[in-house]
Order: sequence, then C-alpha cells, then structure tokens
Amino acid sequence: MRLGCGAYAAGCVVIEVLGVALFLRGFFPAPARPEPEPPAAPAAPEPLAGTARSGPSAPPPLFRKVVIMLIDALRDDFVFGSKGVKFMPYTTSLVEQGAAHSFVAEAKPPTVTMPRIKALMTGSLPGFVDVVRNLNSPALLEDNVVTQAKAAGKRIIFYGDETWVKLFPKHFVEYDGTTSFFVSDYTEVDNNVTRHLDKVLKRGDWDVLILHYLGLDHIGHISGPSSPLIGRKLSEMDSILMRIHTSLLSEEREALSPSLLVLCGDHGMSESGGHGASSLEEVNTALLLASSAFERKPGEARPPERVQQTDLAATLAVGLGLPIPQHSVGRFLFPVVQGRALREQLRLLHLNAVQLSRLLQVRVPGYKKEHGFEHFKISERLHGNWVRLYLEENNAEILLNMGAKARKQYLYTLKALSQALSSQEAQYDMYSMVVGTVVVLEVLALLLLSVPQALGATAKLEVPLSPVCSLLFYVMFLLLWAMHMVVCTSTESSLYLCSLAWPMAGGVLALVSALLCGVLSTLTRMCLRGKFLRRNRAPSHWKWSELDFLVLAGTAGHVLSLGASSFIEEEHQTWYFLVSTLCLALSHESYRSCFLGDDEEPEHCPRVAGEFAGAASALQGRSVSCDVLELDRARQSPSPLDGLRGREKCMALAGPWLVLGCCRLLRSLNQTGVQWAHRPDLGHWLTSSDHQAELSVLAALSLLAIFALVQSRCSSVAKGALALGLLGVYCYRAATGHVLSPWQQDNKDVSR
Repeated sequence: MRLGCGAYAAGCVVIEVLGVALFLRGFFPAPARPEPEPPAAPAAPEPLAGTARSGPSAPPPLFRKVVIMLIDALRDDFVFGSKGVKFMPYTTSLVEQGAAHSFVAEAKPPTVTMPRIKALMTGSLPGFVDVVRNLNSPALLEDNVVTQAKAAGKRIIFYGDETWVKLFPKHFVEYDGTTSFFVSDYTEVDNNVTRHLDKVLKRGDWDVLILHYLGLDHIGHISGPSSPLIGRKLSEMDSILMRIHTSLLSEEREALSPSLLVLCGDHGMSESGGHGASSLEEVNTALLLASSAFERKPGEARPPERVQQTDLAATLAVGLGLPIPQHSVGRFLFPVVQGRALREQLRLLHLNAVQLSRLLQVRVPGYKKEHGFEHFKISERLHGNWVRLYLEENNAEILLNMGAKARKQYLYTLKALSQALSSQEAQYDMYSMVVGTVVVLEVLALLLLSVPQALGATAKLEVPLSPVCSLLFYVMFLLLWAMHMVVCTSTESSLYLCSLAWPMAGGVLALVSALLCGVLSTLTRMCLRGKFLRRNRAPSHWKWSELDFLVLAGTAGHVLSLGASSFIEEEHQTWYFLVSTLCLALSHESYRSCFLGDDEEPEHCPRVAGEFAGAASALQGRSVSCDVLELDRARQSPSPLDGLRGREKCMALAGPWLVLGCCRLLRSLNQTGVQWAHRPDLGHWLTSSDHQAELSVLAALSLLAIFALVQSRCSSVAKGALALGLLGVYCYRAATGHVLSPWQQDNKDVSR
C-alpha cells in the first residue's frame, strides 16, 4: 500500500500517543482504594487473655494545644548540621537540653509540596499523579488529621501557603493564605504569616495552629542552598520558633497542661536548590517535637532517629486524642509517650497496631501470611497476659519485665506492618508500562528506518501489508497472548490490561505484533532492495514550510513557558532548546536541498533529454516528455543552493553546525539557572587567577595569528577596530582585577 509522507507520519504519531497513554496509565495508577470497615463499637480498650478482642476506643489527648510550624524545603542538615548550630541556636539548645525529640523524616518522591502535605496529614503515600494536581490542588477527601480534628470540635487556625486552604476548605476558623507563585519573594511571603503571630498567641480560643513558611524554599530556587540568604532565613525561623515556644511555656504555667510544638519540613532541597526528585538532600527533612512533657536529662541527647514522614499523622492523632486516619501507613513516634505509664504506652501501641492490621486486611488478600500480621497476634497475646496480671496485682518486677517484652514486640510489629503497607501502596502497573514502552520503541524504529528516504515533502512510501498476513505475525500474536494470560493469572494486584475485555486486550497485542513484524519487514526490504519510497514530482501547494511552522510553534511555546511558576528559574532552557532545534532543522533543509534536490531524475522518465526532444514536440507535451518538463520545472523553481559553487555550498552546509557550536560555547561561558549555576563554566576558568600563565600564552599566540591575518587581508579601519577591541578586553580584565595594571599592583602592595 502506498501512503503519502504526511499520512504515514500522522499514523505513527497516533500510535505513539496511544503507547505513551498506556505507559502513563501504568505510571499514574488510579486504584479504587477501598475504605476499611468502620471500627466496631468500643467495649474494651485493651485486649484481655482468653477473651475476644474488640475495637479500641481513642484515648484522651496527650496535649492541650498543638502548633505545627512547617518550613518549606527544611533540609535535615539545616537544623541538625553545622548550619543549625550556627544559625538556629535556640532550636539546637532545645535538643541538647532534652526538651525536644529530633528526627530525620524521610519523604517519599515526588518531593513536591502538595503530595507531602497529604502525606503529613493522612499518613498515606501520594503518587506521581499528585504532581499534576499540585498546580490546582483539589479538596482532600481522604481521611486526615485536620478533618478528624474539625469533627472533634477542635478550633484550627492556619497562616501560610494557600495550598492548605485548597486542600481543606471550610476547615479553619481563621486563615490567611499566601501564594507560592512569586518565587523571587522570600521576605513578604513570610512576613504575611508572622504578622498574625503575636495576636494569635495571646488568644486562647484555638486548639491547633498551623504555620507554613515559604521563604526558605524560594531562596533555594533563586540561589541554591549555599547562598548567604539561607543563614539569615534560618535565623529568622529560629527567632519565630523561640517566640512560639516561650509563649506556650508561659501558657502552660497557668493551665498546668502541656502543649506540643512541631517543627517540620515538607521536603528537602537539592544542591542546585530545586526539589521533586529522590536525592538524599530532597527526601531527608528535619522533624522536631518540643514539649514540657518530654523529660530527659541534658546529657542524654542522641543523634536524630530516622523515621518516615507518614509517621507524623499517627503521632498528631494520638497527641490530640483523635482516631488515626484510616489510610495511614505510619506508626506513631514512640518517644512522644516514652515518659508515660507503661499501661498507657501499651494501650497506644495497641491502638496503632489495630489500625494498621485492619488496613492490611483490606488491601492484602493473603494478609494472614504476612510477617507483620503474625507478629501482631503475638503482640496482642502478650498484651492480654500483661493486662490480666496487672488486674490481679501481681509482682511489680514480673509486670515490668512482661510489659517491656510486650512493648518491644509491639514496636517490631508496627515496623513490619508499616513496611508491608508502604510496599503495597507504592506499586505501579509495570505490565502497562512495559507494553506502552514497547509500542513507543517500535514506532520510533519505523520512523527512523523511513527518515533517510522520506526527506522529500512529496514522497510516497511503500508500506508493506505482508506483516498482518505472514506466519510471523500469528506466531508473535499467540506468544504475546500466552504471556498475557500468564501475567494476568499469576499476579495478585489489579492490572489495567488484565481488566480490559478480551477483544480490546487482543487488539493491543495484535498492534504490538504488527508493529514488530513491520519493523522486521522494513529492515528486510531495505537490505534486499535498498529502496523504501518512490518520489512524486507533483508540486506541493502547501505554502507553509516546516521551518515556518517550527519558528511559529517554538515562539508560542516559549511564550507559554514564561507563565510556569515551577519553571521560572530554568525558563531560558526552552530558548536554548529552540535555538538548537532551529539549527538542526536548517541543517536538515540544506542537506535535503543539496542531495535530494530537483537535479535528481525520476525513475520512470528517460535519462537523456535530447533523445526524446523531437518526440516531445511532435506529441504536443504528452507523458513521454516528462524529463523535459522536469528540467523546465527545475529551472522555474531552482534550489537556493543551485547557484552556489563547491566551496560556497560547503560553507552553506556547515553554517548551521557552526552556529550550533557557537551557541554551545556561549552557554558554557556563564552557567545560568538554578540547576546549572553551581557548575564550573568557561567564564570561571577565564577569570580564575590560577590560569594566568595559560591565558597569557594563549593571548600571545592569538595576537600573532590575528596580526598576521590583518596584515594580509584587512584594511586600516579593521586594524584600528581590532586594536580598540583588544584594548577594551585588557581594560575590562584590569577593572575586574584579573589583569593587574602597574597602578593596581602598587595599590595592592600598599594594602598588604
């Protein structure tokens, strides 16, 4: 079957889009997450040996008030490293004095603000699809701490990033959202949060206060983590934390009830200042819990313990006396209740274990074989025995030993259950991703095989129909269908392709088989016959060329990219990409005009025009005169390269590549953007004092070559311009201190 170049490319693009969509369906799974069964009516808060277990009731709150101070992009070493000691002395002193527990909370990718807020408040693991939703965050319908607190009658106040207001509409009795789009603002965006602080701390009509500061993240996007602005911002945050903590302590003296201050970050900050990936700097965040209820000796300060970011949701729920969110896969931080009575510790551990075990029963069909569920049964049995001995008032030492054993077993159980649930939640549809990738690669192979011959705008492609009628196609289809049945019957998780009706799944597998056979058939035809197309000499009436379309689409795309908030520090990269693409397109156009221009003769016409000149005149321009007509058409619309001689044509062909090389050189002179600013560039090498000797030799050789060229080719005006240019370069280097003039050398000696 013969297809035009445009139709062939359009068909490939359509199939390519289908393959990409199938890959994204596997990479962004949308599972129908079932709700766990509602807890039964609470009858006994603790398990008893020899009796059936009933659902535990929520214990009373541990803290009267909770303040969550979330600093965007608060990396762990900003608090617990050398920067924390230097710029956050009050925060560091809280840890050293034993008034706070320190943790390094690991955030799972994607390390973007909205998914991380969801993880902090729900205890679940958001997927990569939440990166798209980060632009316009919808209301959070999943069970979370904020919703539980509002249902329990808690009064919640929020100031900071407006993402919270979008996620939790009508949850706050008072709020003031700040936009995160103005990345260059790192002062007012925090002042708009702090200006409410004194007024709110003096009032006692709230239970939960949430503050989200954005300035540190904005500084990272502008100048990176090594900027001197980082230290000033950390000092500002330290002073704010001191104001909050001292206010809570003075309030506790009157109320005689402890409060909790939580300092945390939603994600970290890479060495280039950005975030979103999975490097250690981006996933390791600081987490600090400060309260007067924590009593440790000053000498007992330990290095921060590594925990998961999802553990905070269960910890806040336990601290506020709320039910743990149903989909939470985290375990509450045990140091929060370490100073409590042993019976209360076991009760809270049992509460968290029951929630995780019920979630495991809902999500994992074979939950009874899970390692964590078996240990949960052992923990419950030990706890029940301890409760029975406690009620019988047995020996205190026996109770202490048995209680310590049950507590240790509970901690191990919570860790195992949390790991099992986290691994289940982070699954992707690998089957759909593999099939989508195969489709994309097959289409790319077909396009690459056809490009060398399909350079002409009016080319006709011979597309073979033999693949769908060959024995290889049916063999490949049967083999893929057998693999499909094995995958769908052996896996326990739901896969998208397995959930399709068999005609649709068969159609996808038939498409994969046909594309593969098409690639093999094309390779065979090219190797045996050497030709894959026939050129059509019919003139094209399309007025827009590919270059015109590229310039128009590229300009529009670049203008649209300027409105992207998360791309503001790298928006110049689109311009670099467009310039490089334009140079390659110009090179492609030049090579097509040169090697596949109008001087090529069609296959069906005679090769010698003079032989049929008389016949062409006699037959009044019939089909036998096609060669003469082709020559006339070539004269009427000559190629731009036809009038150039050999040397000039070579220069025209090499011009786009020279421009491309110059653009790459200009990019290397001075690295720009947050992602590249920290890397060494050519400008840094040229202005470095360590390379003065090499630069002097290079300058001397360049001057000799330039003056020799000037003496032979250039006029006196060019010589004067060159001398002025060299003098300007020398004056610039002297002004910047890289080349010391005699008077500068004297001043430098005097200063020493």
